[in-house]
Amino acid sequence: MNIVGKKVLLTGGSAGIGKALAFQLQAEGADVTVTGRNVQRLAELRTQGFGAIEADLSNAQGVDALIAEWGKKDLDILINNAGMGVETNYAEGKVDPDGADACFYANLSAPARLTGGLLRWLRKRPEASIVFVTSGLALAPSKDAAVYCATKAGLRSFAFSLRAQFKNEPVHVIEALPPMVDTQMTSAYDVSKMSPEHCAGDILDAIKRNKAEVHIGQTRLLRFVQGISPSLARRIMLNL
Repeated sequence: MNIVGKKVLLTGGSAGIGKALAFQLQAEGADVTVTGRNVQRLAELRTQGFGAIEADLSNAQGVDALIAEWGKKDLDILINNAGMGVETNYAEGKVDPDGADACFYANLSAPARLTGGLLRWLRKRPEASIVFVTSGLALAPSKDAAVYCATKAGLRSFAFSLRAQFKNEPVHVIEALPPMVDTQMTSAYDVSKMSPEHCAGDILDAIKRNKAEVHIGQTRLLRFVQGISPSLARRIMLNL
């Protein structure tokens, strides 16, 4: 997909991966509108040439308000990036039912509802993309984030089914599976993390190539492996 001139709606675009992706899309010539809940961050992004909509996607009313705000404007790329985390370990009694419900809605119900609400505008375009930012945890869940992992696994399944439904239409369904990225959500974890810019770069590459599924980080690894000796490449790949 040629990004130049494309109309993009990017949820959760005022910080972290979303903000990094917004700037990279803008640099490629896209017309980007971001959503978020922090009024000051959104105001700053407006001064930098972005459209910005205040939106709370943790409930149906917030999603419907965003759909109404978008109105009848053209839409080429919808990026479902917004989400939230909640720590849950049922065996240890770390259970927050309301937090779990909010996590399920923001991470799974909201992307599905938003996609359904904006689909008619995407289908009017000669070529369109719907991007779902899931997580590597959709494939390898963490014991301390049972609900979060379940939402990402559900979103992965939704993306898979949607891709099959649009098999014969120029609507590309893309799933991006990041590893742990250095964002506000992961600030409590003292481990090696990918930069938001690195993650955003791989998502942008997937959009440009209409790639159905991208495991973030592997793109650069594979390019590196292709440039070294076959024997060393084989040892690296066997130890992943």
